[in-house]
Amino acid sequence: MSKYRILLVEDEESLAHMLKLNLEMENYTVVHLADGHSAIEKFRSQVFDLAILDVMIPQMDGFAVCQTVRLEGNKTPILFLSAKATGKDRVEGLKIGGDDYLTKPFDLEELLLRVSKLIQRHDDGKAVLADMDEHKIGSGLVNFLNYSVRDKNGVEVEVSKKEVMLLKLLIQRDGEVVSREEILEKVWGYDVFPNTRTIDNYILAFRKYFEPDSRNPIYFHSVRGVGYKFTSAK
Repeated sequence: MSKYRILLVEDEESLAHMLKLNLEMENYTVVHLADGHSAIEKFRSQVFDLAILDVMIPQMDGFAVCQTVRLEGNKTPILFLSAKATGKDRVEGLKIGGDDYLTKPFDLEELLLRVSKLIQRHDDGKAVLADMDEHKIGSGLVNFLNYSVRDKNGVEVEVSKKEVMLLKLLIQRDGEVVSREEILEKVWGYDVFPNTRTIDNYILAFRKYFEPDSRNPIYFHSVRGVGYKFTSAK
């Protein structure tokens, strides 16, 4: 049995069968799933050396799956497969945490080479994947690894995993409005939607931690009827 495990998420049955067969011929152990919800559960319950993730999959698309697992701190290398061949789609996939992007139709030998290179890079240099362990906000700091913040007064505060995930999502989307719906999907998951007041309370807490004047925020903004936005101080 191979020491390398691959999660293959592809809903096109014939393509999935072909990929699984060829990857197993290369001595990889392959777990195949066909939808986004199942993929997230599998990411949470098992360890993989690589994920091959189709973008257009049922229930939750590949981009959303990738962003959710990245917010949860999962650093498994992700290779996107997609019929979307525009530069914008490729950039979006890499921006949200993908490691490589291959458009359909693709050459099988090229895919196998990319798989090998991604696994080797992950195996030899895990520091390459340590994307964002901490982030400075004004005179404060959020640590994504130990679920803590150092507030504007230098006081260390333990925060929940959900708070850290929300902070990471907003920071990664610096300057963009993130809708309540997207936050609920990517931070709380597709099957557990809290009262949106919970998000408001988290934003209020972030202002207390980081804003020089919480009544006049410069970092964490509420956009009425839409969502929330993080803005780095310039």
